Amino acid sequence: MKRVGIVDWDTSHVVQFTMRLNRLDEIDEEQWIDSDYRVVAGVVGESEITEPERMAEYEEKLTSWGVEKVDTVEELVGMVDAVMIESQAGSKHLERARPFLEAGIPTYIDKPFVADVKDGLEIKRLAEENGVPVFSSSSLRYAPEVVDAAGDEEGVGKIIGANAFSPAGLHEKNPGLLHYGIHGVETLYALMGPGCERVSCFFDETGEVNVGQWKDGRVASMRGTREGAHAYGFTVWGDKGVRMERVSTTYIYRELLKRIVDAWEGNPPLDIDETIEIAAFITAARVSAENDGVPIKLEFTAE
Repeated sequence: MKRVGIVDWDTSHVVQFTMRLNRLDEIDEEQWIDSDYRVVAGVVGESEITEPERMAEYEEKLTSWGVEKVDTVEELVGMVDAVMIESQAGSKHLERARPFLEAGIPTYIDKPFVADVKDGLEIKRLAEENGVPVFSSSSLRYAPEVVDAAGDEEGVGKIIGANAFSPAGLHEKNPGLLHYGIHGVETLYALMGPGCERVSCFFDETGEVNVGQWKDGRVASMRGTREGAHAYGFTVWGDKGVRMERVSTTYIYRELLKRIVDAWEGNPPLDIDETIEIAAFITAARVSAENDGVPIKLEFTAE
């Protein structure tokens, strides 16, 4: 068995991931992950986002399943073979991930990867310096509908543009699209790939539309909703066809966990430069929103 630790129990993901990795009866077998990885311990931590009552619910579930609580990250480093950083606030992720990266422990960092591009570059440096795999992604990137459309060579062909949409609730500790709109941004990048150079954001408290221009001239957009009906989905335009899909959340955690296990085994499914670019996209969108939609260049663009 390979031991997994979870840092900061302030998201429902700690419950969802543990059920699937530990193959618990609380969830259908079709959701189980076929691997040797099992969640065995974690640091509960504190949160500026999630209510203490909700965190207590997560803690009760995990400890009832035999997950051991430890007091510090340093204790956890010596206990596990892989780790999940689950803090909801992206600003906490570099601090929480650093000890594991320095110890050479494969690390998954939940969304949002970071709140600042500089933190993302430092995580990349630490991972490369210590030869350790690191991976971060929204679960929506690996929804079956998104994966299928991105590879639909017969029906869509070469992708020339896309529009993705998702809820985009706001929180001051995860400003702009960091808090929940990142799901739509990840969907957009899964379809378009990296290479966005500038973003314009048209913002209102009820929602926003972000329009990006890629270095090859392609244009794509992401709509984040805050009022009215909510859903996940996309339209993708290709040189052979157009495809529109609503995205189901039924299998998103299972499919993401498959990729997390691959990353822990040394095969991250996503170049970290693309993940850093997503952080830059979100930052540029927020700056554009603060400046009445003026186009803002990304601080970092993946090669």
